[in-house]
Amino acid sequence: CPVDIEHIDRVIDLRRNQVLMESAFPKELGQMFRKLESKGNPWGLPPRKRLEWAKGLEFDVPVVGVDVEDASEVDYLFWVGCAGAYEDRAKKTTRAVAELLHIAGVSFAVLGDGESCTGDPARRAGNEILFQTLAAQNVETLNEVGAKRIVVTCAHCFNTISREYPQVGGNYQVLHHTQLLNQLVREGRLKPVAPTAATASAQQAATASVAAGRHNRIYSPPRELLAATGAEQVEMPRNHERAFCCGGGGARAFMEETIGTRIAATRAREALDTGAKIVATACPFCTTMLSDGVA
Repeated sequence: CPVDIEHIDRVIDLRRNQVLMESAFPKELGQMFRKLESKGNPWGLPPRKRLEWAKGLEFDVPVVGVDVEDASEVDYLFWVGCAGAYEDRAKKTTRAVAELLHIAGVSFAVLGDGESCTGDPARRAGNEILFQTLAAQNVETLNEVGAKRIVVTCAHCFNTISREYPQVGGNYQVLHHTQLLNQLVREGRLKPVAPTAATASAQQAATASVAAGRHNRIYSPPRELLAATGAEQVEMPRNHERAFCCGGGGARAFMEETIGTRIAATRAREALDTGAKIVATACPFCTTMLSDGVA
């Protein structure tokens, strides 16, 4: 807002009133709330499947409490997130990050089925009670395993754990995976390779997600990583401090849009208009929303 009115806080307060006092909210949210309560993720998938992304890797992914006693034995606790554990495209990112950390000699461990949704979609949808429940549960787990340094691949998980968990007693050093990978490249522990023949002539439209960018000022690491590979970059017209949402923020990824033009379609059009053949983003929800928008 040009005069610094914190409109997002006001919107969330209005939603809290609708959800907690009036019980008036879209039916899709009711389904999501129940899945978060019963399964700990917005898709309602069983916790035992949280490690399926690691199947087939050439190395073992240690689980805290099973393979290592606590998080102090490794460099980072890898917070996989719900999308990173369950969504097919996001699982590829999870595997890739794990492989790169392994190549760079960075030790890490995961919580496996001990991980639950951070509560971000619940809070953004107005269900503050559910957020507080999930957050307290996760903070208790993280503190119990002695987590100090955490790396995440989801911009929304990053925002919640780093900026909101301190409100409930969770204080950690949190890195987005693009920050850590960029650091490893700078240190020479990872060496970028030239683009493949399929992508060598393709421009890449780089867009940091709003959760990583506008909320947390993570603008340079994703772009520096792309530049290190030699890939040409072109920006969408709305970028950095004035970037436009993919349409998945504020729990909208779990709701339908029925009024006006879909936000994802608007953002996808901006990407297409750049002439780029590849869109690079730093958030699993952006990947889903932009893919749907292009379709």
